[in-house]
Amino acid sequence: MLVIAVHGSSAPGATIARLVRALDRPALIAHLDVQRPSLADVLARNPGAVVVPLLLGEGYHRRVDVPAVARRFHCTVTAGLAGEPDVARAVHDRLLTAGGPGDAVVVAGAGSTRPHGNDGTRAVARELSAAHPDIPVLDAYCSAAHPSVRERVEQLRGAGFRRITIATHLLAPGRFTHALDEIREAIPGVHAVSAPIADHPLLARLVLNRYESVRPEVLAA
Repeated sequence: MLVIAVHGSSAPGATIARLVRALDRPALIAHLDVQRPSLADVLARNPGAVVVPLLLGEGYHRRVDVPAVARRFHCTVTAGLAGEPDVARAVHDRLLTAGGPGDAVVVAGAGSTRPHGNDGTRAVARELSAAHPDIPVLDAYCSAAHPSVRERVEQLRGAGFRRITIATHLLAPGRFTHALDEIREAIPGVHAVSAPIADHPLLARLVLNRYESVRPEVLAA
């Protein structure tokens, strides 16, 4: 069984449901926080499952929380999504749909205090910078890490940029995406905020690739 571990949100929407439908195979959703069912509840009913962490960073959940729960139920955990080129491509596609990069881009990630926890956001910023070499593309974070998105936007405004796009390196709507919308409304010069990426077709393909990469080992065990 494929189990997709997601963070969970106080503002759940249809984004994750669209991802599951796009997989075209049975899959269960398990939550790490806020929502139910929890990862432990799902794995207790499906021992030996393959867990794909739908997480864009290598923070606490990916490195500590998910593996610890999976071990209790003899489940296999795949690699997360941090640093995958398809993640950057999905963020870039959403950026173009939102109206393009403008004269500067802030790549907004969730943020983590753990070593390597923000590497995924930095990787997306590098990929977008390569795609748009004539404008600044800078990373920023919604919590836990610095600079914050607001700080980064103000830095760019202070440098004279007046058409700044926030490229959302987040999976689904929630308090962080709401905060980004508030920044757009409050600060002149932020002309667009791109949509989160969990329901982008590239993410569905990536989740299936993660699952298929370990499935033969699970069947042979």
